[in-house]
Formats: sequence, C-alpha cells, structure tokens
Amino acid sequence: MASASSTYQRRYDVFLSFRGEDTHNNFTAHLYEALCQKGINTFIDDHKLERGQVISPELFTAIENSLFSVVFLSQNYASSRWCLDELMKIVECMKSRGQRVLPIFYNVDPSDVRKQRGIFGEALAKHDQESLENMGREQRWKDALTQVANLSGWDSRNKNEPLLIKEIVTTILNKLLRLLAGDTKNMVGLDARIQEVEMRLCLESNDVLMLGIWGMGGNRENNSCQGCL
Repeated sequence: MASASSTYQRRYDVFLSFRGEDTHNNFTAHLYEALCQKGINTFIDDHKLERGQVISPELFTAIENSLFSVVFLSQNYASSRWCLDELMKIVECMKSRGQRVLPIFYNVDPSDVRKQRGIFGEALAKHDQESLENMGREQRWKDALTQVANLSGWDSRNKNEPLLIKEIVTTILNKLLRLLAGDTKNMVGLDARIQEVEMRLCLESNDVLMLGIWGMGGNRENNSCQGCL
C-alpha cells in the first residue's frame, strides 16, 4: 500500500466537520485547540454559518488534502445541507484516497444516525420536502450517514469532555506518528540525511544536547526528525 504522502499532496493532518450552532463554541473549539497544542495541523471552518447552500471549492480542497476527517455528528448536523454535502465528500475521500474518518457522536444515539431515526430522519424528510433537487441527493446523504456511523468512534454521552478530548487527541497523534514512520521508510535519499544528523548528535555522549530543525510543517526536515526519533 502506498504511503500517505505519495498518494496525494497532504496539506492538513485533520479536517473537522461539524454543525456550528451545536459544537463550535464548546467541544469543537476545545478539541481544535488541543490538536494544535500537539502540533497537529488542523483545518476548521471558522465561518460555518450557512453562508450558502453550496459547499465552497476551498472546503472540498481542504477535505481532499487531509489525512483524517473528524466528524461531529450532533443533533442538528443533518439539518444542514452544507454538512451533509461535506460528509458525502469525506466518504468519497475515504474510499478513493484512503482518508481516515473518525466519528464523534455528540449527545446523539449512534443507531439513530446509522438508521436515520429521530431527529436525523426528521431533518432528511424536511430537506426532501423543501426542494426537488434534494430528492436526488437524499439517498446519498443517507448512505454517507450510515457508512460513517458504522465506523469506530466516540460516543460523548455520559463522558467527561476534557478526558474525552484528551483520548481523541492521543488516538489521532498515535495514528499520525505511525503514518509518518511509514512515510520515512519510502522516501528516497532520506537515510543519508538521517545518518548525518545522527553523527552530529553524538549519540554515544551522555551530555544533554539540543536539536533544532528548520522547515515548514510536513516537509523533509520534519520527516528527518521523525526518522531519527
């Protein structure tokens, strides 16, 4: 299987898909901050206010160029056609690009999402009634919800949110490190760079040393560091 970096151009580690009115100022904001504190390059749409009914090309590009998508399936998620179109794109990338998708069931029953019952069924039915255009997309929305709800994720009900956020960040970080470790094995010419760094580090010495690596996130400098570690 090809490494993540050779499959497509990665710009973000994580893409966050969420319904703004449900989680933007609490859980999503706290998770975003925690991910950034760990150096995980995360995309968040700070203007997710239903500015229009059609998802922007920039958002599609952000989804395509992310290794992971974290989907916050909250009470009003399915009431937004924006979110549902976003979810369809995420599922498409999961199938075509091997993107990892991690669902968070935020104060909802996962089975309601999976089977489109309760508020999820009501939201989809309302979309169907509002526009003939939606009738052709409704089944695709349902399929996307079912597929994502069948993935392993987190149920936030009766959970301590700070502890849950810590668990999510740790899981993503560990998965990222495994992916990056795999990338270094497939990079031509990297071994010589790693050997040079190791020689300069004087690994046999018991002295405390400081190593600084200058480079943009995701470039070979960071991969060299990962290879040494």
